[in-house]
Amino acid sequence: MADGPLRVAPPPADDAVVVVRDVWKRLGTTQALAGVSLEVQRGQVQVIMGPSGCGKSVLLKHLVGLLRPDRGTIHVFGQPVHALSEDALDALRMRVGVVFQSAALFDSMTVAENVAFPLRRHRRLSGPALRARVDELLALVGLTGAEALLPAQLSGGMRKRVGIARALALAPDLLLYDEPTGGLDPITARTVDELILRLRAELGTTAVVVTHDLASAFRLADGLAVMDAGRLVAVGTPAAIRASTHPFVHRFLASGAQVVPA
Repeated sequence: MADGPLRVAPPPADDAVVVVRDVWKRLGTTQALAGVSLEVQRGQVQVIMGPSGCGKSVLLKHLVGLLRPDRGTIHVFGQPVHALSEDALDALRMRVGVVFQSAALFDSMTVAENVAFPLRRHRRLSGPALRARVDELLALVGLTGAEALLPAQLSGGMRKRVGIARALALAPDLLLYDEPTGGLDPITARTVDELILRLRAELGTTAVVVTHDLASAFRLADGLAVMDAGRLVAVGTPAAIRASTHPFVHRFLASGAQVVPA
């Protein structure tokens, strides 16, 4: 088992929202991705974890066509992301919400204006309908009453939640989270994790979460994938990953043993 990825039998392919096959990507002198293959099933929270610089965020960018592979294929909702035109990518991205590591809020806009931004750009809503949708989204992430605040007035956890509300604005079928608990204290990180799980339960949204936070990874994951130096070295259920004898997986989990559930 230590010589290759640990795998479990996948659900039927018809349920796959994301299918990555043998993807390679070089960035400058770095082989960022080296033969990555992964499937994400409908309704699943798939966590991709590993140390900083291992290729997690690079893989995430490939899923929405922000980067194109040197080799290999990527299908999202059956669409070949690796080969789509920019117009076709724009249409696909309407079904995908992205929560960036920094939340990527517009500093000059209020919370309400940040959340409304994709709605103003992609939906023709009356003023009352727009306000109602923004109110609904902020209530969903527990930020009712924060509409008039600017990003500079928010805590780190609040900024993350605004980013999630904005990502949900167009009712996506797939949510991509890049280090959603990065820079947060453990209590706030748990709150964000609980929000991600509640959204999956209430909305049925498929999620891909990139993180190096072991506690968060094991709280969230239906499926776990461990990356090292651009390769997936283990893929399976949380229980299977805990039981892995792959040397890197063993070292990585041991580095945070106090937060990995037994």
